[in-house]
Amino acid sequence: MFSSTFVVAFAAFVVVSGLVGLVALRIKASEGGRAEGRLDQLVGRGGRRDSSADMLLKQALQDVDKKTIIDAIMPAMQSYSRYFEQADVTIKPGTLLAMSLLAAMGGGFISAVLAQTVYVAPVGGIIGLACPWIWLWWKRKSRLANFAYQLPDAMELTARALRAGHSLAAGLHVVAEEMPPPISKEFGRVYDEQNMGIPLEEALRSLAERVPNLDLKFFCTAVQIQRQTGGDLAEILDKIGYVVRERYKILGQVKALTGEGRLSGIVLILLPFAMFVFMLHTKYDYIQMLWTDDLGIKMSIGALILQVAGAICIKKIVDIKV
Repeated sequence: MFSSTFVVAFAAFVVVSGLVGLVALRIKASEGGRAEGRLDQLVGRGGRRDSSADMLLKQALQDVDKKTIIDAIMPAMQSYSRYFEQADVTIKPGTLLAMSLLAAMGGGFISAVLAQTVYVAPVGGIIGLACPWIWLWWKRKSRLANFAYQLPDAMELTARALRAGHSLAAGLHVVAEEMPPPISKEFGRVYDEQNMGIPLEEALRSLAERVPNLDLKFFCTAVQIQRQTGGDLAEILDKIGYVVRERYKILGQVKALTGEGRLSGIVLILLPFAMFVFMLHTKYDYIQMLWTDDLGIKMSIGALILQVAGAICIKKIVDIKV
């Protein structure tokens, strides 16, 4: 159905487009690195990056940066900037949208070539369109999980700094200097915000909005209450850190006990769809009976209903709140 000349030409187009995109991203990254160097000189830091006031200035530069065509026609994508910030990626929403559209075109073409029919192209297009967003979701999930894992240590480190006679702001600065990312970046941003004149309560409130973590909200609330009513903040932070650490210990035991059920659920849910995509690209004439024959349509609807019911049941079994 597709000539070899057309396949080679399209493949060359995809390769060249990808190379041009990589070169453009590399140039933009180098320009951003030079800008960060200038920001480091302005704030008086030459060695440590992404943990001081240059994060605020860099974000402002990204916001006022020259808008692309995608940004002009898709202004609603700017509302997802907080999601991108939580994932700690430098890619703008419009850029990721363009990458997903390019991946959708490539996936659709590959599906059409493998199945020798254009009717299969939407399947590959949907898979290609979803891959960049799945990557973004995974980056955000991993970063938030690492933050939650580091939070008890950060609370205990802040409490030790308070007992040593340091202020709360100095304790946050110790966390930013001594602990690894991502918690060092977030606490360093709070420290720099209060250095710029923003009240500490407001800086902590912004931190709780940037990082959707319940334990962090407890920490911010405890700090705000202590600054208004007084009390031993170090002891409060020790108790919160102990509770959070014990809760994650129990959560780890629950995950270990339910690991087999969760893995079985993932396999049972994804295996039918994976086999459907495989058969769609290898035996299209065989699989098309699922939507052309009356009995096949009824079987497909029944299978989807049973899949959804099974997924709900498995989630209820393995999802234990701690």
